Amino acid sequence: MDLLLVTSNVGSLFDNVDGLQTVWLNEFYQTVITYKPQFIALHCQEVGGKWKGKEYENHMVLVDIFVKEILSSPEMREYNRARVYLDKDFTAHDHFTALGSIYLLHESIHRIRQFDFKAQKYEEVCGKEVHVDDLETNSMIEKERFPQSFWPDFKWSRKGYIRSRWNINDCVLDLVNIHLFHDASNLAAWTTSPSIFSGNRHKALGYILSRITDARYEKVPFFIFGDFNVRLDTKSVVETLCSRATMEPAIVHNTEPGDVKKLIFQERDNNRKVLLRIESKTFEYFDQDVFRENNGKALLEFDKELLSFSDKICELDIHFPPSYPYSEVSTEGTLYSNTRCPAWCDRILMSPSANEIVAKGNHMYDLMGSEVCMGDHKPVFLYFQITP
Repeated sequence: MDLLLVTSNVGSLFDNVDGLQTVWLNEFYQTVITYKPQFIALHCQEVGGKWKGKEYENHMVLVDIFVKEILSSPEMREYNRARVYLDKDFTAHDHFTALGSIYLLHESIHRIRQFDFKAQKYEEVCGKEVHVDDLETNSMIEKERFPQSFWPDFKWSRKGYIRSRWNINDCVLDLVNIHLFHDASNLAAWTTSPSIFSGNRHKALGYILSRITDARYEKVPFFIFGDFNVRLDTKSVVETLCSRATMEPAIVHNTEPGDVKKLIFQERDNNRKVLLRIESKTFEYFDQDVFRENNGKALLEFDKELLSFSDKICELDIHFPPSYPYSEVSTEGTLYSNTRCPAWCDRILMSPSANEIVAKGNHMYDLMGSEVCMGDHKPVFLYFQITP
């Protein structure tokens, strides 16, 4: 049986609507047509967009249209069963995660059941269901927003996870949708190695791993995929990229003394050519090719955040360029924006037991829509096969 796992931070689809949803859906459909999976798990983050407050009222309508298009499109007509869990209640600040988990089942599947966490038994999957209300009490999933103590300096966070469990042809899997904390400032991330923000992500990921492997339920192979927001070690990357440069901190006036608002790295000679500018929300390196050549392989050595969990989670080798932050201009599908240092934020990780399942058959781990604009995040997918 063929499975397709996809993770996509879809915030851009609802903030910049002009044709972007159509492009995204076309790339998704093409991937489905190419691999012909019997089971699809689509994990979305930032459902409704990256806005806060009142803007969600309008954007959540677009979410409904987006999901309806997937469920009713001609390309997906052979997927006659579906389970959709959309966390849309942005007024519930203590619970809102803006996560969306979409599961699509091909008509050829005859033996598939979903686990009821409360009743602790499996239920047959029939028809198409979309769940948007009271997800905290929905027994077919576990949903949780991270405690505020994980991100004490940020008053309003949507980060959390949704977990579901499936029995597919007698192969039991946990599928976990995750969204971890971002880097709030490039300047702060540059200050220390590792950055202060990596500690927040480490705490949250450790919390999830402890929850999905505790003694409440039988331990099964799991896949955890979403926007981990993991970043390269910014300080080490900058030192490598700008090894021939000098640094000049630019001080913005009318602030506290010594408050650096901008860093400029210039070559020592060559008319002091500017190599890199860093501000809180700016990371402008003069040559983006370094992030794309050979799929950015030279920078993978700075992708260190997940190493401390290497005994608990695995990942296939990465042979695609950083998934974030891409330009949101429709004609710049291969270009990065100058907001953050490019990084492999969007990942599909798995337990060692799940890795054994994937390794037994054909598999592909890659970006979706590498040549077109898909928003600031490129979706990442894992195709693999399982046997009973």
